[in-house]
Amino acid sequence: MTVLVRDLRPDVPADAEGFARVRRLALPYILFTPDSVRHTAAHVHPAARFRPLVAEEDGEIIGTAQVHLLHDSPEPGQGALNIYVRPDRTGRGAGRLLARVAEEYLADLGATRLLAWALDEPGNRAFAERHGYRPGRGAHFLRLDLAHGTLPPPPLPGIPPGVELRTAADFAADPRPLFELDAETVRDEPGDVDTEFTDYDAWVEEVWHHPLLNRELTVVACADGRPVAFTVAYTDGGTRYSTAMTGTVRAHRGRGLAKLAKAHSLYRARAAGITEAFTGNDSGNGPMLAINKWLGYAFRAREVRYIRGLG
Repeated sequence: MTVLVRDLRPDVPADAEGFARVRRLALPYILFTPDSVRHTAAHVHPAARFRPLVAEEDGEIIGTAQVHLLHDSPEPGQGALNIYVRPDRTGRGAGRLLARVAEEYLADLGATRLLAWALDEPGNRAFAERHGYRPGRGAHFLRLDLAHGTLPPPPLPGIPPGVELRTAADFAADPRPLFELDAETVRDEPGDVDTEFTDYDAWVEEVWHHPLLNRELTVVACADGRPVAFTVAYTDGGTRYSTAMTGTVRAHRGRGLAKLAKAHSLYRARAAGITEAFTGNDSGNGPMLAINKWLGYAFRAREVRYIRGLG
């Protein structure tokens, strides 16, 4: 059996479904659907030079790679390649071939530093180290069982005076205040790479119109009419929910607003029939890990960001 690597054809239904299937099997803690695969392929910022790849064996997609430049980082020359192979199709050379094509592509674009996420498992660690990568920061995947009432019982933290809870749906006519909140909070997100959001129109296309974004379950805490904290909710059209981002602007931290927003989002999600909630945290983000522990999230897996220099 021969494995070959080619570009994803996002408009071909079998390709989009195959890509999403591999990711669901290899990385079940993040939501992927064919619609989200197509959306990402079409709406990632052009400066990212995004190139999704698939590894195919006898017509079946068994591996995937998301390859792009980190265009929203103030430090140039950084590239990302996130490679995942179906757990029941490993050992066929798909990961090696995907890595080779991805690295050559990023090198041709001028990348001098490569970053790749991998689940913290012996085989993945050995693969990364054989290819010259060293481990960087870690992140935790967490799961909350909403079907059996594991959320903290009311009363939840009270809403402070002058604070109002709203949803992203309330900003449908003008989402710019949420862009500004997202841009401010992402600058303080722990990680190996600094990120800056500066292109509002690109954010609208890529983030605001993302097919998994659930505006009714995305809860925003506002003070003096301005969004100051939020939790962003993704849903897959079924019973699964994932937190894409939770954060508070610096001037309003220490008031429990992120905790408040996330708790209310989860209660709304459970009332809407969601049975599973997933979230991810940088392993050094103590405050957010504490909030998730209070909410009842349980550890499921660890992911490590591996780094390799080029040239």
